[in-house]
Amino acid sequence: MKKALCLALLLALIAVSALGETVDPNTIEDTMNAENGVYEVAFISDVGDLKDKSFNEGTWNGVKLFAREHGVSYKYYIPANGIRATDDDRYNAIIAAVDGGAKVVVAAGFMQFNALDRAAREHPEVVFIFNDGWDVGLDNVLSFAFREEQCGYLAGYAVVKEGYEALGFAGGGGGTNAACCRYGYGYIQGANDAAREMGKTVRIRFSWSFGASFSASPDLQAMIAGWYETGTEIVFACGGAMFDSIASAAAAYDGAVVGVDVDQSNLSAAVVTSALKGITSGTYQVLGRVYDGSWTELNHFITLGIQEDAVGLPLDTWSMEQFTQEEYLALVEAMKCGEIVVDNAAAEGDPNAKGPWEHVLVEYID
Repeated sequence: MKKALCLALLLALIAVSALGETVDPNTIEDTMNAENGVYEVAFISDVGDLKDKSFNEGTWNGVKLFAREHGVSYKYYIPANGIRATDDDRYNAIIAAVDGGAKVVVAAGFMQFNALDRAAREHPEVVFIFNDGWDVGLDNVLSFAFREEQCGYLAGYAVVKEGYEALGFAGGGGGTNAACCRYGYGYIQGANDAAREMGKTVRIRFSWSFGASFSASPDLQAMIAGWYETGTEIVFACGGAMFDSIASAAAAYDGAVVGVDVDQSNLSAAVVTSALKGITSGTYQVLGRVYDGSWTELNHFITLGIQEDAVGLPLDTWSMEQFTQEEYLALVEAMKCGEIVVDNAAAEGDPNAKGPWEHVLVEYID
């Protein structure tokens, strides 16, 4: 009965998922001049560049798309001191946005919590959207997060089915970032299930080294180059601008890459697929709930995953040949139907703490 239901759901798949965008956000200017000098929707960036081709950029694109469609003024604010930004730096950026007339402040990244919590208590008249956050228990804060373990699973499963047997994972946040931990843990589960179905065992080099600041670095590039040189075939670049170092190492050694957060295939020919979460569409949708007033029904927190078509792999730039789109869509529906359940209780640091893995050998590199 369950399989019949899954097949029916598969036939009912919509042509355009929530992960797709109908307007290219890159065509929308990052800066605008409000006639009255008031900027109604503000974006406070996470560590890294505004145009990081990942988390910051995806969130900002959602803000721009919503603001343009609804005729709302918008502005971004980058906390002082870059990757060394403190809670005070983030708080000051939020207050600058409030002083600039913001009615809604969108803050990206879990590190915003202390600053956002302080500012939200001081300004109950402002609505705060906490992207990659949690329920902070304030009436004027709406938080949302993603089930990264699900798209991580899809990526791990796909690349093993595609024929890769020597995998890598390089994550940001030093092994304490909840989203990155979920990505990595899902990646291992997907690889393990695919390898079991194929009757083989695969290897994964797994590390948080040089990723604490989510930045590109010569040290990270050297480490990943060493992986490729000694047999690693494909690396999941899970950490914003870390992608640049990993893609450069891949290019030098004819290696492959899994992108993260957004479709990163346009950034490097080495990208085989990307573990997507609908950062842009999620931000857009949550802003819509704020503006139509329905957000108060959501208990201040939303988790977006496979059921909401908010995570997945990119179809428009599909390049895999052994693992087909049809097989991928069937896998997605099996997850929606509950035939496949991905554990999201990821252990921080060494993923072997959640093992042992039957068909994956995880080499944790501290």
